[in-house]
Amino acid sequence: MSALLDIAGLTIKTGTTTLVESLNLRIAPGERLGLIGESGSGKSLTAMAATGLLPPSIKATGSVTLAGQQIIGTPDHQLNRLRGTAVAVVFQEPLTALDPLMRIGRQIAGPLQRRAARDGNPLSGAALDKAIFDLMADVALPDPQRIAHAYPHEISGGQRQRVAIAMALACRPDLLIADEPTTALDVTTQAEILRLLDNLVRQRNMALLFISHDLPVVASIVDRVAVLRRGVIVETGPVAEIFARPQHDYTATLVAAAHAFDAALGEQP
Repeated sequence: MSALLDIAGLTIKTGTTTLVESLNLRIAPGERLGLIGESGSGKSLTAMAATGLLPPSIKATGSVTLAGQQIIGTPDHQLNRLRGTAVAVVFQEPLTALDPLMRIGRQIAGPLQRRAARDGNPLSGAALDKAIFDLMADVALPDPQRIAHAYPHEISGGQRQRVAIAMALACRPDLLIADEPTTALDVTTQAEILRLLDNLVRQRNMALLFISHDLPVVASIVDRVAVLRRGVIVETGPVAEIFARPQHDYTATLVAAAHAFDAALGEQP
């Protein structure tokens, strides 16, 4: 099967410092891949390169093909047609991703209208309102009337993350990139968001790139995993196999740390 996202020989540098080196990664349509590693390993930079969102001070070389379009070296205005349709991103902290001065309903309406316009079916009035509330229902947002009229700071962190997911899904992307989407949430809310993402990705047959440093979280939602250390992929394979029989010392250290953490939790009264 041809790749939806095909990264070959990706190297990312700032000045003379190499941040990601000769990275190769492929995601097929409908496939779920976890990209794991410690903070600063290059996970988020890889996601930014995949969407053409690297800042000008950071340079990427190699090849990144998304839905048949080369990303590296392509002008930003040409990539805009892919963002939202071919790919959408859910970031770690939705409070920084959402507009603090715009009501939630209007923020959800934006990507809904962009997708509808591209499809030649403009949305407005009652039809737009229905689409907003339908999407809010899809991500299990309670009291949609209140939340639609609220500003981001007036709702909880978990609700903000559901709004961010709704906005990412509004354009029905082929690939969803979730960049540490549960790190800033409490354990209970984290589990709810993971179940929500799992269900939505399955229902919509989307591909998923799930970025995290948390192995148990990754294991719960992906089929395959790539381990990134200091900008280099050191191991890749089926998630169950990697976690059961890690081949690289770094992966083994991550797995052992996760087991030790789980054991410590189990010993608590």
